[in-house]
Amino acid sequence: MAGSTFGTIFKIMTWGESHGAGIGVVIDGCPAGIALDEADIQKYLNRRRPGQNRYTTARAEADAVEILSGVFEGRTTGTPISLLVRNQDQRSRDYGNISKLYRPGHADYAYDMKYGFRDYRGGGRSSGRETIGRVAAGAVAMKLLQELGISVRAYVSAIGPVRIDHSHMDFSLIEESPVRMPDAQASERAAAYLEECMRAQDSCGGVVECVVEHVPAGLGEPVFEKLDANLAKAIMSIGAVKAVEIGDGTRVSETRGSENNDCYASDENGAAYKATNHSGGILGGISDGSPIFVRASFKPTPSIAQPQSMLGQDGSCHEETIRGRHDPIIVARAAVVVEAMTALTLADHLLLAATSRVENLKRLFAK
Repeated sequence: MAGSTFGTIFKIMTWGESHGAGIGVVIDGCPAGIALDEADIQKYLNRRRPGQNRYTTARAEADAVEILSGVFEGRTTGTPISLLVRNQDQRSRDYGNISKLYRPGHADYAYDMKYGFRDYRGGGRSSGRETIGRVAAGAVAMKLLQELGISVRAYVSAIGPVRIDHSHMDFSLIEESPVRMPDAQASERAAAYLEECMRAQDSCGGVVECVVEHVPAGLGEPVFEKLDANLAKAIMSIGAVKAVEIGDGTRVSETRGSENNDCYASDENGAAYKATNHSGGILGGISDGSPIFVRASFKPTPSIAQPQSMLGQDGSCHEETIRGRHDPIIVARAAVVVEAMTALTLADHLLLAATSRVENLKRLFAK
């Protein structure tokens, strides 16, 4: 299977299946000297971990990470970093009744048509459990960004019809909310809506927003490796994402140039700044120093407990119910995945940008 690598300099390759021995990632191109231990990575994996509350799958996994290489005496060595999370609570028997059926909304049919073979146990490589490797690698990228004072924060902004009020967001509420919303009132309404979905043996979709602050201007490689293009690719590669927006996103189609343009102003010290940020911190595919805003729309969890019409390998339709343990909503656990893919993209572009000016090379190597 091709397509399991991401990045140019800060490059990762994820591996593993939902019901295999484990999930992992190899990171190549990480600079030496970054302080790193398993606790730095585990705190991000814990946010993705199943079984956190009633709105996540009951699969009991510690998702404990092991650093196998690339770190010595608490610092990265510059060599490939290999990370492993072992699977512990697989219940492959739950999928026996659909071993010859293609589930609606899943990648079963597409995988079989491509490879002539599929792992029906939880979707194999197409399972959301694949994102463990992304989150683990993203935690390492986050350590690099923190060295430069860059912060990345993702949160849930919508669940079904319930949306947060951006005018009174409180980021301190994210970890307190079972659905990771920075708005207490919206969090309560979203929980009530989820209860309604669960009673109906159904699921729902949602939106994750990510904001990156203190990004230096100048990140991005025109023409085909624009920062926003690579962010869109990174986040669109997350299995359940169906749309990605940067800045105002689709709303720009409804505005005039006089409304959408980010005009410049000067502060009391004469320093220039953008009076608005409709562009989401990226102009011409290059960061402009403003906060970067990314928005990802996730589809509802396709595994629901209602009987559904499934296509069989025999070519006929069968009504069957998906068994097993599944999330009624994806976004609560997926926010950290969006965060990770954003961090990985920025880390890669930071290293690429280091070679874009000769004075950068002179500072490092000129005598």
